Amino acid sequence: MAFDLTTISRAKRDRAPRIILSGVQKIGKSTFAAGAPNPIFIPIAREEGIDALDVDAFPTAATVADVLGALASLYTEEHEYQTIVIDSLTALEPLVWAETCVRNDNAASIEKVNGGYGKGYTEALSVWRDILDGLDGLRSAKNMTAILIGHVRVKAFNDPTADSYDQYQTDLHDKTSAMFNRWADCILFAGHKTTVKSEDAGFNKKKKRAVSTNGNAPVLFTQARPAHPGGGRGVYGQLPYELPLEWQAFETAVAQAVEPV
Repeated sequence: MAFDLTTISRAKRDRAPRIILSGVQKIGKSTFAAGAPNPIFIPIAREEGIDALDVDAFPTAATVADVLGALASLYTEEHEYQTIVIDSLTALEPLVWAETCVRNDNAASIEKVNGGYGKGYTEALSVWRDILDGLDGLRSAKNMTAILIGHVRVKAFNDPTADSYDQYQTDLHDKTSAMFNRWADCILFAGHKTTVKSEDAGFNKKKKRAVSTNGNAPVLFTQARPAHPGGGRGVYGQLPYELPLEWQAFETAVAQAVEPV
């Protein structure tokens, strides 16, 4: 196709979102994704998030080829699924590293790829791109929403404008996490609302403990804060900061952001 001025178009496009959902353990990330429209899960080896859920799922993926095969079948075959869920990215990363080693002369480990010095993690991005291309293909051809679930770790963040502080980050290599954050239309964080209280520990000492401020109900945070990730493009950047960790609440908030009441 030739590109010239006659090929220019101008229109808003209603496309299925690409969602990254990270959060603390056992909070209900998989349950949230199970509430999305007609979901199909790709469970990853060593991940047990959907064991108690009544959802459609492919066999547990033990290799990157398994994941790509599942995406290809959704692309080429007729079905009524509207949402693809990978559970989880954290469990998938070691499989991506193993595939990266195979593609690079069967390197002994990701640390040895291309002579080491962190080059393996850069090479791994090409494997991740194969997966993202598959997800984008489903979005373009079948308008399927993608929900990619990730666990979190606590890591120090060196803020160039302030003192350093700890924050929750998706438990992926930094280069991988940055790539997914650029790709996603919507970054969500599942956690709890807490406040820190000081208590008398005796001998003129104080101890601090976290106390729930909402009865320990799980919360979906849609915007970034120093403590956790979040954010979105377009309508997904206009959502309330806090929502119940339920798909229906998220869907309603998106609809209200599109057409404010």
